[in-house]
Amino acid sequence: MSLTVAEDNSSSEIHLPADINWDMLDKSKFFFFGAALFSGVSCTLYPIIVLKTRQQVMTNATSSFKIATTIFRSEGCRGFYSGFGTSLVGTIPARALYMSTLEVTKSYVGDIAGVRLGLSVTSASVVANAAAGLSAAMAAQLVWTPIDVISQRLMVQGPCAVGLKMYNYNGGIDAFRTIIYSDGIKGLYRGFGMSILTYAPSNAVWWASYSISHRLIWGCVGSKDMNSNNQTDGKKVAVLAVQGLSASLASGLSALVTMPLDTVKTRLQVLDGEESVRGSKSPTTLQTVRNLFNEGGIRACYRGLGPRWASMSLSATTMITTYEFLKRLSTKNQDSFA
Repeated sequence: MSLTVAEDNSSSEIHLPADINWDMLDKSKFFFFGAALFSGVSCTLYPIIVLKTRQQVMTNATSSFKIATTIFRSEGCRGFYSGFGTSLVGTIPARALYMSTLEVTKSYVGDIAGVRLGLSVTSASVVANAAAGLSAAMAAQLVWTPIDVISQRLMVQGPCAVGLKMYNYNGGIDAFRTIIYSDGIKGLYRGFGMSILTYAPSNAVWWASYSISHRLIWGCVGSKDMNSNNQTDGKKVAVLAVQGLSASLASGLSALVTMPLDTVKTRLQVLDGEESVRGSKSPTTLQTVRNLFNEGGIRACYRGLGPRWASMSLSATTMITTYEFLKRLSTKNQDSFA
C-alpha cells in the first residue's frame, strides 16, 4: 500500500513522489548498499558526536570551539574519531535492524490505518510513520546501547578528560572486557531505559513530523507530474531538496525537547559508569540529575545542544535523502523509478 498517493475527493490534489514499500525492495541490495551508504554517513558526522559527548560529560560549561581546538592540538584529527571503529561495527547491524523494523511496521500499520480503520491517506501516513519510528528505535537500542556505552567511553579519553577520572581503555575490545568483568552484561546496558525514553518517542515524533512537513511543503511548492517515469534532473533535485528540508524541520524540535534526557543518558553510560569500573557504587538516574543541577541548573542539561542540534539536523537530512535513494536503488522494478 502506498501512503503517499493523492488524496481522493480533494479540491487541490497533492501529488507526492511514489512511495516504495517493503514488498517492493530487493532485500539483498537494500542491506548491502545500506551498510555501505550509512557507514559513509556515520564517518562524516562522527566528529560532531564526539564534540557533543565530551561537552556533556564536562563538569563545567565549555564551548564546542574550545573543546574542538583542544582535541585538534593534543590529539590531531584522530581525536575526532575516538571509538569510531567500535561504533561502525555496531552501526551496521543496528541500522539493518532499524531499517527492516521501520519498513515492516510502516507497511503493516499503514495497511491497518488506511484500509481497516478507513483513515485518510494523510492520517494513515502520520500514524504509520509514528508507529514505525517508535518500534524501530526500540528494536535498534538492543544493539545500539552496548555500542554507545563502549564508543562513548572511548570518545572522552584523552587530554579533554583531565579531571574526569576516566578509565583508560586500550581500544573497544579492552573496554568490552573491562565492563563485563566489573559489572557484567548490565554494564553494557547502562542507560538503556533512558535510551528508550529518549529515542523511542523522539523517533515517533520525528517520523510523524517528517510525514506532515513533507506533505505540507509539497503542497506549497506544487508537485505535479512527480510520479512520471520521465523525471528530469530538476525534478530529482526538487525531491531531494524537499526531503532534506522536511527532515531538518522535523529534527529541530526533537533535539530541543529530548536534550536533557540525552545528557542524563550520556552521563549514566559514560561518567557514572566509570564508578562501577573502579568498584564504587554507581549513581542512580536521580542522583545524576541532581549532580547536573548542582553543576549549573537546567543549563547544565543542555550542554552540547549546539553540536547535537547540528548533528541531528545534518544526520536527519543526510539520512533521509540517503535512505530514499537507497530504497530507489534497491527496488525490484527500477524502470518505475528511473
